Amino acid sequence: MTAPTLAVLVPGLTAASWSLVAVTLLVLTVVTVLCVLRARRLDRLHRRTDAARAGLADALERRGQVALRVADAWGTGPPPVVPGREQRAGPRNAVALGLRVAATDALTACRDGLRAAGAGLEPCEVAENTLTRRLAAVDRDALPGGLAGELLDAEQLTLLSRRVYNDAVRDTLDLRSRRLVRWLRLAGTAPAPVYFEIADPPRRAPAPLPPPAAPGAAAVTTAAGTDPGLPG
Repeated sequence: MTAPTLAVLVPGLTAASWSLVAVTLLVLTVVTVLCVLRARRLDRLHRRTDAARAGLADALERRGQVALRVADAWGTGPPPVVPGREQRAGPRNAVALGLRVAATDALTACRDGLRAAGAGLEPCEVAENTLTRRLAAVDRDALPGGLAGELLDAEQLTLLSRRVYNDAVRDTLDLRSRRLVRWLRLAGTAPAPVYFEIADPPRRAPAPLPPPAAPGAAAVTTAAGTDPGLPG
């Protein structure tokens, strides 16, 4: 005895009906495959966003720690005289105290905002903007040793980490906005990521170039070097 076929189990279906059933099964298969692919890609994007958020938290942590060291260095002793640069007015200790308070607030706010799941980023953004303004009041050329270079590296790392994080957020939000993802709720219960926006540190003016030598003096110097008859 042979196994029953669909034609035996469901009698009376015409060829058009069978074609409709085949098309329906094909569409369901395609939709299922698309859902699986979208869900996997969405999961990868969420993991990428989480990793970028952790990297941003590390970069902000480093900048805050360097800012504390800058505050310690800036608050000790009178400011050194830097030729060709106007010294900023105001008590040196007051600038150091404001910088220390801003760095401490930024470290606390960003630890709570970036490392805690589901926490908002606005307090961290406000604290980091305050820290940026405080750092702008510090003369980098007056900092001892390589502290100015370390601060510049920390700021550049913060800019790069923020760009990487915001790029991951953009890609994740773009996929979450697709109709198939929204209709079938493929994102599940994962919260939508948000952008992290803070002000960029002010660009430093390039160091002034030395004035060019007078053409006449250059000619005399050249001639003196080639003609022994000219006075040296």
